[in-house]
Amino acid sequence: MATVPFGYPREMPSEQSTDLLDSLKVAAAALREAKISFALAGGLAAWAHGGPPTEHDIDLMIRAEDAELALGTLRDAGLPVASPPEGWLVKAWHGDVLIDLMFAPKGILIDDDFLDRCPVVNVAAVDMRVVPLDDLLVSKLLALTEHNLDFGPPLEWARAIREQVDWASVRARTDDSPFARTFLFMLDELGVAPGRDTFADR
Repeated sequence: MATVPFGYPREMPSEQSTDLLDSLKVAAAALREAKISFALAGGLAAWAHGGPPTEHDIDLMIRAEDAELALGTLRDAGLPVASPPEGWLVKAWHGDVLIDLMFAPKGILIDDDFLDRCPVVNVAAVDMRVVPLDDLLVSKLLALTEHNLDFGPPLEWARAIREQVDWASVRARTDDSPFARTFLFMLDELGVAPGRDTFADR
């Protein structure tokens, strides 16, 4: 397993929802018992890297070949589950908390190499792999569409963790998306992240 690299936070902020963390522990324990590798993603991953707390659902990244096994594992643990038509994730619920298990997010191939390079972070007293910040932002930005154009969460993440992000890499990996380019232009205008001209001059 990868270890937490220099500059990553060792402790989490205390404001995070206990409901989310309790649900995360239940899902993580069930997947670990079934020997299914996963990495924490989404708002909780940003929080684990030092970003703001989140009130949204739990996102976990798993390999595509583990999707059915993961769904069955959580079902056996007593969680309601579903396979939505989108074809890139499956879902479970722990009480009112939604748990998305993503196996084909845009811009990321989830395989053993990807999971191995996810740093292990202590999240609410549980050691688990957490998606690196660059990959977290890339997957979030590539998910933006005309019908899903919420800049709020990634803007909060970017403000809090900008020093830890390889912005040149994020820009290069998302350059085909007009929504990602718009978001990164906004970050440049706000002075949150360097713009395209900064990298062009190197």
